[in-house]
Amino acid sequence: MDTAPTIASVVDRDISAIEKQILAAAEAMPESKFNFTPESLNIPGSDYKGVRTFATEVKHVAASNYAIWSGLTGENFPKNYMGGDGPENLKTKAEILQFLKDSFALGHRAAASLTTENMLQNVGKGKSSHLRLAVFGVEHAFDHYGQMVEYLRMNGIVPPASR
Repeated sequence: MDTAPTIASVVDRDISAIEKQILAAAEAMPESKFNFTPESLNIPGSDYKGVRTFATEVKHVAASNYAIWSGLTGENFPKNYMGGDGPENLKTKAEILQFLKDSFALGHRAAASLTTENMLQNVGKGKSSHLRLAVFGVEHAFDHYGQMVEYLRMNGIVPPASR
């Protein structure tokens, strides 16, 4: 007999879905192209000046996951994750992928904290409910997944989800 879904299990499934896609996209980009930015293509009429590198996109997703979901778990949000681009000391593909994986592990802990009793309560002194923050983390990651897909395609790489 299947157990009835809970708010926690439904949100956790959504986190798992975007985690799988983002991780696969990040793993698909060769380390030699991890610092790629479309600015380097010099496409006439384009305006890519100052956009994030692929590596920074991945770190941004991870740092944002921490910013969004740490309030749900009560875990400390490290100061060097501020600013949206994650810790500057993470340089290699392996370090950045581990940061990403750890951020999604936090997301799963955040989802597990959701109950029917707390899902509509605001987090701390903020104006967002537990449910809103849990879902916003997923929405935000999907937005950046789309950008990562474009970066992969600009490098001749078919995103894993499209293969």
